[in-house]
Amino acid sequence: MNSPITGIHHVTAIASDPQRNVDFYTGLLGLRLVKKTVNFDDPSAYHLYYGDETGTPGSIVTFFYWPGGAGRGRVGSGQTTRLSFSAPAASLDFWYARLQKHTVSVKRETRFGEDVLTFADPDRIAVEIVAVANDGRTGWTGAGIAAENALRGLHTAELTVRDAEATEALVGGEMGYRLVKRDGLRSRFEAGAGGSGTYIDVIASPNGPSGLGGVGTIHHIAFRVADDAGELLMQERLGDAGYNVSDVRDRNYFRSIYYRERGGILFEIATDVPGFPDDEPVSSLGTALKLPAQFESARKQIESLLPALQPARQYT
Repeated sequence: MNSPITGIHHVTAIASDPQRNVDFYTGLLGLRLVKKTVNFDDPSAYHLYYGDETGTPGSIVTFFYWPGGAGRGRVGSGQTTRLSFSAPAASLDFWYARLQKHTVSVKRETRFGEDVLTFADPDRIAVEIVAVANDGRTGWTGAGIAAENALRGLHTAELTVRDAEATEALVGGEMGYRLVKRDGLRSRFEAGAGGSGTYIDVIASPNGPSGLGGVGTIHHIAFRVADDAGELLMQERLGDAGYNVSDVRDRNYFRSIYYRERGGILFEIATDVPGFPDDEPVSSLGTALKLPAQFESARKQIESLLPALQPARQYT
């Protein structure tokens, strides 16, 4: 089935401490903080976005924050279960040494013929760096990591479900993905032009725990479409297939619809437009607190509730 979906737009997770999160993803992993805003549903909490120089769709990971350690989640079926980044093929030794030096426990694995480093962030969210030879995307070098080592964007997304059949039917049907390969209980699909940033891995976990949302888990995955026409096409197509799809919601930097697939994972479809430089220049992305228009009148109160963020810790 032809589809306007071209790959991953972003992945959103739940963390506990925004400063520690900035230090890890910007300081250690070298991503750029491209937008500092608030949770549209709770403006007393940050919503931070990381990515490449301009926040290109497919490079973006975002975080909500639940402070004080409250509401620890459980990773399991019904969730996206890992943040997966692409890096240049020759860079894994650099990343292995860098992570070890800064006391991050890291393992080497091979999956689908790819060399992979697996580790966890400070909230125990699973993260991996995958060596990819043919990824033409350019990573962010402003954090001091050279271009030949910089993370280039998201590689794949793990969708862990109790029974994969219905999830695979949606992915390969209404969403237009193509099956690439299978390995045991893991199946890889790709969208659009294919390659890194377009993959999703559906994992059947019939005997594993059920996921519970909270700190240390991934909240949702967003898939990208070019524009509003693609968004509305998918809204109609998914509704006709029996999915409970939301109205279109303006997220300032993209417009979104939301729905749950049959295995319980929250899916979003987000437009590439207007993008993160829409309200601040590329040179200063992520430096000012940007508020949705409905919260602007309460800026002083909101700013008083948010912890001050310092520049990311410098890792060498």
